[in-house]
Amino acid sequence: MKFETINNFQAPKIGFGTAQLGGRFFANRSRDAFYLSALRSALELGYTHFDTADFYSFGHAEELIGRAVCETNTKRENLFITTKVWPTRLTYNKVLRACENSLRRLQTDYIDLYLVHWPNPFVPLKETFRALNELVKDGKVKHLGVSNFNVKLLKEAQSLSETPIIADQVPYSLSERRYAKNGLLEYCQQNNILVTAYTPVSHGWIAANQTLQSIADAHYGSVVPNHHATLHQIALAWLVNQPRVIAIPMSFNPQHQKENLEAADIQLTPSEMEQLSALR
Repeated sequence: MKFETINNFQAPKIGFGTAQLGGRFFANRSRDAFYLSALRSALELGYTHFDTADFYSFGHAEELIGRAVCETNTKRENLFITTKVWPTRLTYNKVLRACENSLRRLQTDYIDLYLVHWPNPFVPLKETFRALNELVKDGKVKHLGVSNFNVKLLKEAQSLSETPIIADQVPYSLSERRYAKNGLLEYCQQNNILVTAYTPVSHGWIAANQTLQSIADAHYGSVVPNHHATLHQIALAWLVNQPRVIAIPMSFNPQHQKENLEAADIQLTPSEMEQLSALR
């Protein structure tokens, strides 16, 4: 596994996304055994970064992660857990309460990375960060970040945060490059901020792409190792071969989880990176 090092901590290039864990928009406890099995599989394979949010299945995703960690006796210090606070909870008191609820559901004393899930134009960021800074001082949150912020909002967040903003989580993939085109990717790379790519694989788009297929099937002989990769792995490798970019694909299938994790170790050639970057 490859890592990005930011402010003395290492973030795995590939993490585990949980947007549909526990029922997505509503808690579906009838499938808890299935979801817990998927989490156990991910932990056994070696995933250490789990990305979740208080919005995912009304907090049930966080509950399931907490259960899986406890039931597998996984050492908390070996994990990097990211969660997010929903935009309707960005006032000072609501942020503090939301964090306490997330800690309780995750069954942990601290959150490694706490993100503002979406900006809320009706709540001043100054008020939100007053609470977030307090959470860091109290040791309940290790690092702060944002999600779905453009460069202007990210700069405002940086000016208000008493500790470095270490991540901006945005949609980013071969077929979704809004935040590369609007300058966010470049800004983050120049300012030591992680771009966490969510929805990093566009399944339908990938299936029909011949460039991806040719790179996945490429045979270089004895000098350069063959990739022996799936199309999805090449799509993920394109992301994580970029500096300051990590990805959080989601899968409940153990084989796909394994393939996603292994994508971090695929080294694409400069020519392959250029070919993929040129795709539209």
